[in-house]
Amino acid sequence: MNNWLNQLERKYGRFGIPNLTNILVGGQILVLAIELFVNQTVSVWLALSRYFLLRGQIWRIITFAFIPSYGGSILSAVLGIYFTWFIGTALEQEWGDFRYTVYLLSGMLGTVLACLFTGVTGSTYCLSLSLLLAFAMLYPEVQVLLFFVIPIRVKYFGFFAAALWVLSFLGAPLPQKLSLLLSMANVWLFFGPMAYRSVRAWVRREQWKRRNRR
Repeated sequence: MNNWLNQLERKYGRFGIPNLTNILVGGQILVLAIELFVNQTVSVWLALSRYFLLRGQIWRIITFAFIPSYGGSILSAVLGIYFTWFIGTALEQEWGDFRYTVYLLSGMLGTVLACLFTGVTGSTYCLSLSLLLAFAMLYPEVQVLLFFVIPIRVKYFGFFAAALWVLSFLGAPLPQKLSLLLSMANVWLFFGPMAYRSVRAWVRREQWKRRNRR
């Protein structure tokens, strides 16, 4: 893991938020229940919007994370909440409270900055994706049941989700591109150096192979 994280944890490890996944998932369940049974417009008051942030509604920098992603149906929202809990608790156990808190909050911060800089309405899409990618990198061979029936390794979920993100990025206008990049700030911070070292090692191997062929 990155040296800067080790240094931060030694100094500020006590500020890690315990059971952060349960807090996040509990908020999403509450919002989903309110939307279904009380007020269907509650998400309007919680969503991340530059217009309302600049008018003092600063609670939105936190509450947007409690809006579940529907994906077209209530079932997809329930499955999304379940996967957030499943993946988030695994990451908490692997990293500990502090590192997981930094990962989740840096993703939220990136989404907020993206909203402020670009005006693109923030969502939990990249936040959820960042959790999935982290899980896939740490536990690539773990099997989950697709539609509770088909066993599939997590790394293939990660490849598919990353491919969708790349396609979204390539087809998006410039403000949306910037938004997608900033909203994945936690992935770049945690896994960017590792990816860079891997690419550099691969380039060196290829260069060594080419020299030996001559």
